[in-house]
Amino acid sequence: MTHTTDRRSILRTAGAGAAALGLSGVLASCDTGGTGKARKPRTVTLTLWDYFTPANFQPGLNALIAGIEAHVAGVRIRRRAIPFADLVNALTLAAISGDLPDLAIVDNVSMSSLGGNGLLADLTSRVKSWGQARAYYPGPWASCQIGGKTLGIPNNSNCLALYYNTSMLHDAGVTPPTNWDQLADSARRLTTRNRFGLAMSAIRTEEGVFQFLPFLWQSGGDLDTFATSGPTPLAFLKNLIDKGSLSRACVGWTQEDVNARFLSRRAAMQINGPWQIPVLRKAPFEWNVVALPRDKTSATCLGGENWVVLATSDHLDKAWQVLEYTQRPSVLVPYLESLGELPARKDLAHTGTWTSDPVLNLFLKQLAIARPRLYGPHYADISEAVAKAEQAVLTGSASPSAAASAAAVKIDKALG
Repeated sequence: MTHTTDRRSILRTAGAGAAALGLSGVLASCDTGGTGKARKPRTVTLTLWDYFTPANFQPGLNALIAGIEAHVAGVRIRRRAIPFADLVNALTLAAISGDLPDLAIVDNVSMSSLGGNGLLADLTSRVKSWGQARAYYPGPWASCQIGGKTLGIPNNSNCLALYYNTSMLHDAGVTPPTNWDQLADSARRLTTRNRFGLAMSAIRTEEGVFQFLPFLWQSGGDLDTFATSGPTPLAFLKNLIDKGSLSRACVGWTQEDVNARFLSRRAAMQINGPWQIPVLRKAPFEWNVVALPRDKTSATCLGGENWVVLATSDHLDKAWQVLEYTQRPSVLVPYLESLGELPARKDLAHTGTWTSDPVLNLFLKQLAIARPRLYGPHYADISEAVAKAEQAVLTGSASPSAAASAAAVKIDKALG
């Protein structure tokens, strides 16, 4: 933001005037208002943008904000929640209009694009002085490193696993699947006139790609071989739809939509993350969770968000104080527990409910095989190509081979 007054000129003028008058107490009196009593720190309002729109996230975020305002001197927080798919675009447009927030909580895969555009403040020197970088798991911390600079602090970690309705599986004589063949067979046997065996998100956003990538990795493939390895997971998911085990409507489902189907018993199994646990605890039926079924190998996708400070903020020091406060174990543990998220800090692995809760502990253990989406500054183009290919196959407008080949052209270019 532009300042119309040169602060250094003001200080030089004030200093010269004080020296000329020989009034050594003039500048000091500015801090006390002439009363001899120290003034309270000037209160600044920091704007915060995030995409935590679900209702179950609000109590934890409200408690965190209340804690910030109570313990970070002179800070008030004005929060704006934006839908997941719109946050990065909103930040980009705000950069043009000059109305960026001070702080944001963003998907860790958005770091490259935001950092590459110069929107994020460089926190490298502050982090070095802070001295806590080694407390974080390598994957989440690596997502904050762009161009040799630290541009964020991990907010949380998560990954995907397979939830199942225990009574539905028991009644159908099905055990929780551990591989693709079992997953396909279980989903078929659990499908009835009123429910699907499996629910997952295949929406044309990063949510859908987040859920698709584990299938690609489990098959032994990766994005740099998508033309040849992409058809296998695409064909597997299309087969689930063709057999009626997975709804065609999944191409429009967010992960919240998927959980809603599971809660309403319209799906016997679902692929989802630990952030759904606070809502699922209130379900009127028993459920459990297992690792994602494997093919050639086991894999899940590392998810999570990072705290960032926008480079245009007029209050960088206060914003950094907020980040430091959020990372205190006494603050971070209850915050993560309320959201159903996992710690990005190694030193918290044995603290919190994830140590004693078998469901959360399953997710925590899966972090060991969770893969980050570190595919360079053009990942957004890669994600779009993968999402388009999955949509084309699941809607029947292209074969797995044709869709994968078309996507690979764009992916290879983005990988560069």
